[in-house]
Order: sequence, then structure tokens, then C-alpha cells
Amino acid sequence: MPSTPAVTVPAPTTTIPVTTPPTTAPAAFTSAVTPVTAAELGASWRAGCPVGPDQLRRVDVTYIDFDGRPQTGALIVHADAVDAVQAVFRRLYDARFPIRRIEPVDRYGGSDDASMAADNTSGFNCRSAVRADGVEQWSSHAYGRAIDVNPLENPYVLGRTVLPPEGAPFTDRAQVRPGMAVAGGPLVDAFAASGWQWGGR
Repeated sequence: MPSTPAVTVPAPTTTIPVTTPPTTAPAAFTSAVTPVTAAELGASWRAGCPVGPDQLRRVDVTYIDFDGRPQTGALIVHADAVDAVQAVFRRLYDARFPIRRIEPVDRYGGSDDASMAADNTSGFNCRSAVRADGVEQWSSHAYGRAIDVNPLENPYVLGRTVLPPEGAPFTDRAQVRPGMAVAGGPLVDAFAASGWQWGGR
């Protein structure tokens, strides 16, 4: 009679696979605050601006970039906004909310357009703003009390004007993508928790 094919079964093992947890925890959020001079503010400040360098501070913060890696950036804000700004970016860091880059606007020659086109998150810039009624006045950025976060993903929209123009694909807010400000999302909530209002509302 033909023999029945034998099936070889490995002997049971007593070794239980163990998943080794990461040896290093994510780096903790860090921040540092330093005074600034007119020379350090460069093209972002000039005589006649509504606040002087002595009223501003440089706030270094850690943040998560779009590749999920921790980075360090710097914002210039009003001295009385430092605590709120640190709290906002701590919340964003803990939530792993992605930010493209954070640099003072002087890195872009004081050009708001160039800073936005680079998707740069920034604070102080001595510039004016035009209201919907056409009246020109100092922008909140000129006081160091406003921050643009991921301006490409969160462009400024007034009628048919989109700034930066490269942010036009992100005007469809129903299609939520990383780095966007959405109601109930980490970015809007982080600012609200510190008493700031998201300007896009």
C-alpha cells in the first residue's frame, strides 16, 4: 500500500516574542526667551513702528515638522504675549501638529509675501494692513500680537484675493490636510486655550 505522506510539524516553542519599546522617548518641548535689538530685528522693524525693540522678545520653540521630526524655530512677539505663545506651541508640539518652519520675518527681508510663500510661521513684522472698508492701519503683526501659522495651508482670503497665491488649493477647507486650521482641531484649540482668536474664523 502507498504510504501516507508525513507532515513535519515544528515542535512548540516556549519562547514568547517580546516587542521592545523604543529606547528613547520623544524629546520634550523646550522654549527660551531673549530680548531683541533693532539690529537683530533687521528689515522687520524701522523707526516709527508702533512698538520698539525693547517691547519685543524672541521666543525659541520646538515644533514638529511635516516629516514628524522635532525642530527648533524662533518667533518675535510682544513681551506681554510670551506666556501665551509658549503655551500655544507647547500644545501644538504635544499634539504633534505639523509646522513647516518658524523663522523671524527678517530672514525674508521683512517681506510678508516671501515669508508666506515659504510657508513660514511668523509673528512680528512692522507692516500695515488694509481693512475690508479700504482703510489702512497697522497690522496686529506690527504690535507683535499676531502669528501666521502655516500660511500656505492657511492662506489669507479676501474676496477673490488669496495670499500667498500658492495657497489657493487650500481654500477648500472641506478637504482637511495636515497643517490646516480647522474648528475643533489642535491649532484653533491651542490658540483659543491661550485666549487668542484664530483670524480665519
